[in-house]
Amino acid sequence: MDIGGTFTDFVVADRSQRRAFTGKALTTPADPARGVLHGLRELIPDPAAIDFTVHGTTVGLNAFLERRGARVLLVTTAGLRDSYTIARGDRKELYALRYRKPERLVRRRDVVEVRERLGWDGSVLEPLHEEDLEPIARRVREEGFEAVAICFIHAYVNPAHELQAKEVLGRLLPGIPITLSHQVAREWREYERASSAVLNAYVAPRVAGYLSSLEREMGRLGVTATLHVMQSSGGVMTSRVARALPIQTLLSGPVGGTIGGTGLAEATGRPNLLCVDMGGTSFDVSLIVDGRPSVSTETELQGLPVLMPLVDIHTIGAGGGSLAWLEAGALRVGPQSAGADPGPACYGRGGEEPTVTDANLFLGRLDPEYFLGGRMPLDVEAARAAVRRLAARVGLDDVALAEGILAIVNAKMADAMRTITVKQGIDPRDFTLVAFGGAGPMHAVWLAQELEIREVVVPWSPGTFSAWGMLHTDVRHDVTQTFYRPLAGLDADEVEQVYRGLEVQGAEALLAESLGPERHTFARSADMRYVGQEYSVNIPIGAGIDLAEIERTFHEAHRTRYGHSTPDAPCEFVNLRVAALGRLDREVYGFEPPADGQPAEVARRSAVFNREIREVAILRRDRLPVGARRAGPAIVEEETATTVIPPGWVAEVDRLGNLVITPEDR
Repeated sequence: MDIGGTFTDFVVADRSQRRAFTGKALTTPADPARGVLHGLRELIPDPAAIDFTVHGTTVGLNAFLERRGARVLLVTTAGLRDSYTIARGDRKELYALRYRKPERLVRRRDVVEVRERLGWDGSVLEPLHEEDLEPIARRVREEGFEAVAICFIHAYVNPAHELQAKEVLGRLLPGIPITLSHQVAREWREYERASSAVLNAYVAPRVAGYLSSLEREMGRLGVTATLHVMQSSGGVMTSRVARALPIQTLLSGPVGGTIGGTGLAEATGRPNLLCVDMGGTSFDVSLIVDGRPSVSTETELQGLPVLMPLVDIHTIGAGGGSLAWLEAGALRVGPQSAGADPGPACYGRGGEEPTVTDANLFLGRLDPEYFLGGRMPLDVEAARAAVRRLAARVGLDDVALAEGILAIVNAKMADAMRTITVKQGIDPRDFTLVAFGGAGPMHAVWLAQELEIREVVVPWSPGTFSAWGMLHTDVRHDVTQTFYRPLAGLDADEVEQVYRGLEVQGAEALLAESLGPERHTFARSADMRYVGQEYSVNIPIGAGIDLAEIERTFHEAHRTRYGHSTPDAPCEFVNLRVAALGRLDREVYGFEPPADGQPAEVARRSAVFNREIREVAILRRDRLPVGARRAGPAIVEEETATTVIPPGWVAEVDRLGNLVITPEDR
């Protein structure tokens, strides 16, 4: 179950019939659980038969982006109260004359101190003064704080004082969620760790309330299976853990598509994929390199640092619902979106401004009678009227404006794709473009042309591909230990001992989720850098500790990431990491070749390409057999998406049911 800005997507793997089927329901922004429950009731006659569920949610991310989170009190070590407010001295926009530091989630007056002090090695320099916590608890009650975050200096080495403070405040403040920095991010950098703890506390009440409500309502439907939640790292966790660490759910929706891309890379033998997910509200871009998703150990959200493992996803406000509007007489598209309510003008729910979906419908690229498989007819006249009104204001004819809307949104999306490829020293021409989301396959070929990519893959059921990817994940827990040591002269056994300790911690977390040792696997990695550098590169570490091989891997990773390396320079470890994975037993099904032999072409209609009206073959995807090949212009329709094949391109169905689109002159 994947909640998007416009639609909530479902993929159901039915073991009794060894098949998968999909569904969509309109997202209900005021109460996202209603859309989920509505879709479940429509799709599954007997909800009690569900034995596994995984959910991607944007509740935490939306609460942060819209600044609708909880009021948080931050507790710090005496003398360090201002470190969270001061943050870092760098400017994110170097030449912006009116640059303003990103607004913090906690105001300075809501940061309080307690007396305690740990040394850099975790030794106790001053014990925690528990009496300092009583006035803090009284203030939380009197001023209506909804959550507390605790960040003590060097707690990543020794968490004893944070645990002690939580025990005292927990007794004094029953029912108030308390976040400890070492449980969210057990790494050095006090400001970044405090920022991560505050963000976790900020979204905790909203995410916990939503998940508790969803579980309760699913229980009333008869669902007894444990609810799992997608993590930003690409794994899943139970809703119980998600309520304690909601920060891990911030990117849980978009990351499903990247994990699906990983499975696609393995199945098709294409190790390098550029994944684009265009839905109703946003456009998400991610990379699969050498068969693995590009993963980072930290990120920034609206200028605020977050320490956590996460799949690298670049998101912009560009989707089927993106509004076309005028600014100083020039045409703009997005990031404002019509969303699900009222939605594009063609939804017939009160929207009056033209959107990307309206432009596609007006140009004949969407069938108004077969949207969502015919369950949601579109109003062509409403779309035409919306386009005509804006065209008159800008002085263009209707067709020119509609194609202009698509050209602008395509250019914005192509620029987002360059952000994670060209700007990172990666040549997108070495990648296959994988397009999914409800609107992605309509724009895929134009995006490929913008970046000179010569192969596009549209997977089975692209509109629900992110939800399908969620079914391929395992339970994951990440554990970290700061290990600040130069590589030269280091004892490999010392590194091995730390990793074994981290694996024990990871195994304990998996056992707590009822996953036995036979299901455990561990993936080691390390953050490394050259001596004197500020930031690090994460590299994979094998089962045996070979320091010479680790050094070679680091130099190569640095060259790949930054375009250069210095093999003779000394390097050092910063953090050691273990991803503890718990294998889940489930079967996932995909494409089924058509068996009835019905003709794939169901109609022909007029569509516009480059100001020219062309007669286009309309094909049903579920009737296209393996090996079928069609040249453009053609339009392939299915329940969850529409794929547009423009003139000069040809599509072929591979053995897995993917549509592979290439130039005719290839």
